[in-house]
Amino acid sequence: MQLWLRHSHLCLRPDTVACDLPLATLYTIGHSTRTLNELLSALEVRSIETLVDIRAFPVSRRLPHFNRESLERELPQRRIKYVWMAALGGYRKQIRKDSPHTALRNKSLRNYADYTLTPEFSRAINELVALAERSRTAYMCAERVYFRCHRMIVSDWLVAHGHEVLHIDGEGVMRAHKLMAEARMIDGEMIYSGGQLF
Repeated sequence: MQLWLRHSHLCLRPDTVACDLPLATLYTIGHSTRTLNELLSALEVRSIETLVDIRAFPVSRRLPHFNRESLERELPQRRIKYVWMAALGGYRKQIRKDSPHTALRNKSLRNYADYTLTPEFSRAINELVALAERSRTAYMCAERVYFRCHRMIVSDWLVAHGHEVLHIDGEGVMRAHKLMAEARMIDGEMIYSGGQLF
């Protein structure tokens, strides 16, 4: 039986048994092909105060309004703080040949999952959580559908460690992130093991 530690209380997997209230609540969004106003409207309707950009390369030739310089200029005018967090960016190179994430067939996702086991990721994700504890925070990448990119793994990590993640898609109803069934907490680390996932 997989056990989950949240605060000082021991509970079953959070998708089967209700545990304590989440430690922090974070929001997530993919900019996709939206206009800047569409993105800002989706953030403002949820009263987002801080947008954390977790793209490895915060530029877009097709959509220059999502370039880092543009967001740094435009978001503060709407009272939203912009933070680029390169240490949470995707496109990670292979760092180990003995990856424990046997459920991930997709090389890019497996490489990122391996990266979550590093001190660099630990520092960055804790910084993200600290921001969320101080202000209403959303983290963003390019893909509109979160499970097509590393935002899925970031979201899994946060939920596995007791936080709440809500996915924003336009101005409609938000969706609470559910931990992938293949994710396990083993010796304090999130590992994708069991059946193949992606």
